[in-house]
Amino acid sequence: MSGQEVQEPHLVTDGRAIGQSLEKLWQWWSIVALNILFLVVGQTAAVLLGRFYYDQGGNSKWMATLVQTAAFPILYIPLFFLSSQESSTTNKTALSTQRSVTILTFVYFSLGVLLAGDNMMYSIGLLYLSASTYSLVCASQLAFNAVFAFFINSQKFTALILNSVVILTLSSALIGVHSDSTEPAGVSKGKYILGFLCTLGASAIYSLLLSLMQLSFQKVLKSEVFSVVLKMQIYTSLVATCACIVGLFASGEWRGLKGEMDGFGKGKLSYVMTLVWTAVAWQVSSVGVVGLIFIASSLFSNVISTLALALGPLAAVIFFHDKMDGVKVVSMLMAFCGFGSYLYQQYLDESKLKATLNSVNEAPNESTLERQIV
Repeated sequence: MSGQEVQEPHLVTDGRAIGQSLEKLWQWWSIVALNILFLVVGQTAAVLLGRFYYDQGGNSKWMATLVQTAAFPILYIPLFFLSSQESSTTNKTALSTQRSVTILTFVYFSLGVLLAGDNMMYSIGLLYLSASTYSLVCASQLAFNAVFAFFINSQKFTALILNSVVILTLSSALIGVHSDSTEPAGVSKGKYILGFLCTLGASAIYSLLLSLMQLSFQKVLKSEVFSVVLKMQIYTSLVATCACIVGLFASGEWRGLKGEMDGFGKGKLSYVMTLVWTAVAWQVSSVGVVGLIFIASSLFSNVISTLALALGPLAAVIFFHDKMDGVKVVSMLMAFCGFGSYLYQQYLDESKLKATLNSVNEAPNESTLERQIV
């Protein structure tokens, strides 16, 4: 895994240093686990709430897109505490983040516009697909990310990772050729195809976005503090939010928002709370996504996102009573197998690293014994 190559401790020959390296390794995995939790919980909740918005009478695609980034101001709270702590512990990192304003503006603006377009395509896909179908189609993003990570991030691949990508691609393709009665009411065959293509296209753009973010961390920002991750999320979300607001007013959808709220199936309060918690859930998910890119790699972030999407159909069955026919069951099992293949590769890498650390640790003891014998 590329994250281990960049972020995990370097091998050392001193026994005490090796112990410190193992401790850092555990700290690294703890941070990874926390970001995984953010991503899985946030993404699953956001998808379910987005489908609930449409099911209860919401029909504004721009509003559904806007809430995916509109809650970015809440990230200023952890950013404030992280920035104060990091500035008091190191000045080197702070100096390393001082980049040309023009370059940083270009990076944030470009990624923000790309994010807004990607979110719009996801909104269209969720409008015309059930929550379970949508989640399974989104699993194709790992296959797209494999291509982008190889060319943009120099990601190394093994047979197990390639197997994971192939299985997840086939899982998505299986759903793509299958339409059933569980799709939202009033969705024609043409709209189903449009929803499928938009979701597939959004998955490709999302994968490109992840790889570009990782490249930005490595080549432009060049920092090792999590506050940089939050700033990336804040500024790109700000640009995406502004773009969505412009789209909302330019399209004229803003005129129908009051009527949409009045006619919402669960009432006005439920309408507002649905949008608010959808926005919060997307931000929680985004922190996990960007955090995993920063401390691991874009491919690893996408694999965890794919796992969350594979859990989506189960949540949809529980909350929306989506029908899990044979095709969806097979597709979901394939998605889990694909994730398991990638996870097993990480296990092999971890075992290899520990074995190397142990061999290095034993080497000094052997030489000491030889000297004593001599």
